Formats: sequence, C-alpha cells, structure tokens
Amino acid sequence: MTTASDLSSSDTAATAPPATAARRRGARARSAGSGGMTRRGRLVRGTVGVLATVGALEALGRAHLASEDEFPPASKVLSRAAGLAGDHDFVFVQLKATLEAWGLGMLLAVLIAVPLGLLFGTVPIVNTAARAIVEFLRPIPSVALIPLVGLILGAGLEMKVTLIVYAAVWPLLFNTLYGLRDVDPLAKETLRAFGFGPLSVLWRAVLPAAAPFIYTGIRLAASIALILAVGTEVLSGFGEGLGNFIGQAAIALGGTKDVLAGTVWAGCLGLLVNVLLVLGEKRLFHWHFRGVGK
Repeated sequence: MTTASDLSSSDTAATAPPATAARRRGARARSAGSGGMTRRGRLVRGTVGVLATVGALEALGRAHLASEDEFPPASKVLSRAAGLAGDHDFVFVQLKATLEAWGLGMLLAVLIAVPLGLLFGTVPIVNTAARAIVEFLRPIPSVALIPLVGLILGAGLEMKVTLIVYAAVWPLLFNTLYGLRDVDPLAKETLRAFGFGPLSVLWRAVLPAAAPFIYTGIRLAASIALILAVGTEVLSGFGEGLGNFIGQAAIALGGTKDVLAGTVWAGCLGLLVNVLLVLGEKRLFHWHFRGVGK
C-alpha cells in the first residue's frame, strides 16, 4: 500500500531540480566509493603501506637468509637509488633515453589511435572492414615482436618507439570507441536539426563527450608504454636507457643492488607519470567527475 510518506518522497524526488538530484547522487557515490575516508586518510594509509613494505624487506635483508650481494637490505637499495640521482650519466643518458622513447611513442600512439577510433566509431563500414585485422593484431604481445623489429630497425630508438606505439595504440583505440558509444544521440540530432554538419557535430558533441574516455586511455597507455620502454631496453641488451642500465647490472658481479635501484627508479617514474595524469584529468574534466561522483 502506498502511504502518504511514500507519495511525499516521490513528489520531492520528482520536483527536485536535476542539478540538485545529480549533486545528491554524486555525494552518495563519493561517500560509497571512498568508504567515508578523507584524502588525508587515504594518503596516510598509503604511506603506512609503503613503510610497512620497506620495513619488511629491510628485515628480510638483515636476517641474512641470503647473502647481501643476492638480497641487499631495502635501506641500501634506496640509498643506492638516491645516489643515482646525482649520477650525470644515469640521469642525462640512461633516464633521458628512456623518457625520450616513452614520450615520442606516446605522442605517435595518440596521433594514430584517436583518429582511427573516431573513424571506426563514426563510419560503420570502415569499422566492419577493419575489425578482423584489429582482433588479429591486438592479442600479439609486444615483447614477441622485439626480435622481428630489432632485425628490421636495429636496437635503437626506432625499435623502442615502434614497440611502444604498437602496445599503446590498443587502449587508446578502444577507449576512444567506448567514448563514442557514450555520446548522447539527442545532442547529435539536435545539432543536425539546427543545420550543423558532420565536422561540427564531431567537434561540438562527440569529442567533448568522448574526451574523458580518451584521457583514460592515455593513462592506461602511459603505463604500458613505460613498461615497453624499459622492457625493450632490458631484452635488447644494447643502446641506452634505464632498462639497459638494469640489464647490464644484472650480468655484473654484485650488481643486484643496482638492479633493484634501477627497478625503484622505474617504479617511481611510473608513479610520477600516473599522479601527473590523474591531476590533469581532474583539472581538465572536473565537470565529468562531478557528474559521476568521483
């Protein structure tokens, strides 16, 4: 049986302004998503987790379960990683080479994948024609192409950039396609009814709606690109880069500390890239986060 309070609640929900209702939904989603935890609380918990992990690795290293050359304490690894920051060759040769390959690969991946995604998403016949080749190429691991690309292009910047582009294109391409599916059909039809052409509809309705999804694809691709940059350098065994530093240390006598220090640097680069992209995402698409309650 419908009670007076039910009717009152229904009337209130029906008459509430859309913006107010959206804010309420956003507040509930933010509360549920964060578990009621503040930003400072999440930072504190994250810091505690890092310190606990470092402490555990330090204790294992000091327990002498293995020789220090094979498993050095965390404090010595972190000290070595900090010392590498003052090494001119490490920073301006090895790190620079990795970041150059990563940046160039990401730029080319965006320039290739986003237009392709827009083409596939807006021209069904092209999407149908290309679907088979896309599904054939997508599962091929990028590392499996290292020997082939190395034979064709050599073990240099060209090889790294090619493999980075190949790996980074897929998350960008598919996130662009997902973004196009999220575009409000009514917005496109309204623009067409007022005489706007296909390019104007694309610029005014499609791209703004798909942009958050494309940016998420960039975040995913950035991590994959960094993995490929370092991994390609390690496996190729030639040239310059952070991965080359790790690979050379791995075959050197007592090089475990340098291997782990280089790995710390790789993790810090990935963390820094992700933090910067997250901050950029919240600044560029603040309207989107308010709408989804993030």
